[in-house]
Formats: sequence, structure tokens, C-alpha cells
Amino acid sequence: MTGLAVVSGGGTGIGLAIAWSLVREHDVVLIGRRAEMLDRAAATLADQGAGTVRPVTADLCDPAAVLRAADEATTGGRQVDVLVNNAGGNFAPKPSDDLTETRDQYLVNLRGNVLPTVLLTKALLPALRRPGARIVTITSIAAFRGNASYGAAKAALHPWSAELAGQLAPDGITVNVVAPGYVGGTEFYRDRMTPEFHRARSRQAPLGRGGTPEDVAGLVAYLTGPDGGFVTGQIIQINGGALPGRG
Repeated sequence: MTGLAVVSGGGTGIGLAIAWSLVREHDVVLIGRRAEMLDRAAATLADQGAGTVRPVTADLCDPAAVLRAADEATTGGRQVDVLVNNAGGNFAPKPSDDLTETRDQYLVNLRGNVLPTVLLTKALLPALRRPGARIVTITSIAAFRGNASYGAAKAALHPWSAELAGQLAPDGITVNVVAPGYVGGTEFYRDRMTPEFHRARSRQAPLGRGGTPEDVAGLVAYLTGPDGGFVTGQIIQINGGALPGRG
């Protein structure tokens, strides 16, 4: 029977590339806030993959919506083989000197990056295949080198993932983090994305280029595939050498 993969934030960018890599061998559920984007992605994936693709629209900051999404994702008592927590973004990219605005920036980024991952994972825990399920959470290079409220929000997911890895290891479930550096070809940078911005960010990597969504998807495919079963509790950077790994 085809396995089941759940990808949050799977309608565009890195999430969509990850869904592309998983649909070859899994039925895929895409979860996100924008129904139109999810429907379009699901239609495209369904034409190319071996598995079925279902879009589920939900605000993953809302506990009730998360429970509904989890129920819909596991319709028929399906077990979840792969969970990729990709939903999030930088919802306050411009720092402020005002204390009230600073508070609001931290709250909006913690809400938009931590809650979707923690709530969806918790809701799906009973449905994870034991043994064998894989959880991968996408964070950012910002968790290591700054970027104020966004970096703080992504960094919060690192100890959470480490604790979860220890809890689920006896059940044969792996939990890992993938922390990308600069990746072009997504909506992340919005109006900041210009040719010069792209060139400047690409120069930060010794390999001389920015990453692609497909680069990240390839790493996720390894962690969720048959060869990644002994990797757990890890934070794996993928950034072209822009920030060396820490031992």
C-alpha cells in the first residue's frame, strides 16, 4: 500500500518541491491557508506522481482547524509515514525601534512559525506509523546567525525537535530539522527580491550560488527515504557553505 505524506505549506516554493519529491512514492496531503494555491499545486502533482494528492485548507495556528486538518488528512484511519513541517515565513521583515511594534513582531513570528509546526505534529502523533514514520521540520540559517524575531522563532524549533526525537525514538520514528540558507525561486522575499539582492545573497555561499527548492527537497527525500532511517535528532544545514556546520 502506498504510504501517506503530509506537507504543510505545500502549495508553493520549498513545500511544493518537497511534495514533488514525495508524490513519486506516497499519497500526499498538502495543508495550507490558501485554497487556490493548494488546489493548483494538487492538480499539477496529481498529473505527475504515482500517488494521490489532496489539498486541505487550514489555519495551522488555530487548534480547532488543526484538528480538522489532521482528521481530514488521515481519513479512513490512514497512518502517516512522512510529516514535513514547512509552513511559516518572516511576517515582520523590517525591524522597529518602537517597543510595542517589536513585541508585535516577535509575537507574529513566533505564532506563524512555531505554532503551525508544534500543533500539527501534536495532532498527528497518534496517526504516525510505528515504527517507521519520519518527521522533518524546515527552519532557516537565520536560526544560527540572527535576523531578530524570525531567527528567534525558527531557533525555537530546534530544541523542540531534539526533545521530540528523544521521545519518539523508542517507537522507531525519526525527527530531524533541515535549515536552508538563501533559496531563490520562492515567495519568501516578496518585494525585496531584485536581481542585485539575488546576486548579493548568492555571493554569501562559497559555492557561488543560491539554493533552489529542489536542493532542499533532495535532502528531505533522503531523510524520509529508506537510507535515512538511522538519522534522528539532527539539524542539517543546506546553504552552499554560507555558514559552516557546528560540531
